[in-house]
Amino acid sequence: MAKSQQYHVALSQDERKLIKHYYKASLKSTTRANRYKILLVSDENRQKTKMTYKEIAAKVGVSEPTVINTLKLFTKEGVEALDKIKRSNRSNVANLKVDGDLEAKIIAMACGTKPEGYAQWTLSLLEEYVAVLLEQDKSYDFDHLDRSTIGRALLRNQLRPHLNKYWCIPPENDAEFVARMEDVLDVYKRQYDPEYPVWCMDEKPYQLLDDARKPLPMRIGNIEKIDSEYVRDGTVAVFCFIQPHTGRIVQKVEETRTAVDWAEKIKYLVDVIAPDAKKITLVMDNLNTHSDASLYKTFPPADARRIARKLDIHYTPKHGSWLDIAEIGIHILTKQCLNRRIPSIEILRKELDAWESHYNQNSKPIDWQFTIEQARIKLHRVYPDIDKEKAARDSRRKEKQKA
Repeated sequence: MAKSQQYHVALSQDERKLIKHYYKASLKSTTRANRYKILLVSDENRQKTKMTYKEIAAKVGVSEPTVINTLKLFTKEGVEALDKIKRSNRSNVANLKVDGDLEAKIIAMACGTKPEGYAQWTLSLLEEYVAVLLEQDKSYDFDHLDRSTIGRALLRNQLRPHLNKYWCIPPENDAEFVARMEDVLDVYKRQYDPEYPVWCMDEKPYQLLDDARKPLPMRIGNIEKIDSEYVRDGTVAVFCFIQPHTGRIVQKVEETRTAVDWAEKIKYLVDVIAPDAKKITLVMDNLNTHSDASLYKTFPPADARRIARKLDIHYTPKHGSWLDIAEIGIHILTKQCLNRRIPSIEILRKELDAWESHYNQNSKPIDWQFTIEQARIKLHRVYPDIDKEKAARDSRRKEKQKA
């Protein structure tokens, strides 16, 4: 049974105008804004039918006790008192702000090893483990932290333990990585020269898929519906060339990605894509098939040597394929063309040819901004410790002299 109305609000025109002003000024604080909204909704001078506490609470989106406490305070002390409401010291919610020591322990827990059997930390899981921590540490006068408090501590420190990201993590103190990285970054700084063009190359496998059932087309009020069941039709390889200075992309699809397939695509680059170039600078990763040897596996020696002479190859470092601008090209064609089910290699080739023709009409240069200067700052851990290397050499010399 609904509680009978004990506290009545009948606002004058000036009072209502003032409370509306307070309400708009407090919108950043949901708690304060709700107090003023309760008064506006409870105004009997504006109600068509008299409302109960429960109806007011439902309309504002708060609990019934909140409505009663707000109306009680307003009728006794006025609207100014609503801005001074404080939480009870006996409430756990009063302990929202944890001290630096406890916050550090929460951060260490969230950044540490996940509990056995769990793939990731969640707020509920952290709440449970923090409760165990507080039970063991008797220096705190409370034994529980609300998950919202833990969430705010993580937010203040920009931590999101429920997320992760796959990333190419470069090695540390790796001179070979540094040498190849700076070599590639030097290439990207070159000015455009049509006689000495720069091209980047990469390849990706692609799974051919067909729909087990015909999709339902989009219509007004409904998006396209695609059945979750599909039919596998094998895999193919998509080869992608991109010219950073113009943004032009050239692609080819093959049933396999062997050394012979790669060599044929390189011949296509030399003889068809850039036949007038005096020298082609080619940037690519160091896959085992990406070498002059593949040319000799595919063409007569004279032809293989002719193609090799036309190329100036620069390899990205191991575990540094992100330095290959061709990965940007693959991302573009995947997002715009391949991000769907395509059932056969013939349809795939047709679709990619149509996309390539349209894309290259409005292609834009790749705005590569990562430089050697930035690399020496951001990836300083990758660079070898020169003093350490020299000290190791001197140590070996001394050992050799002693021997």
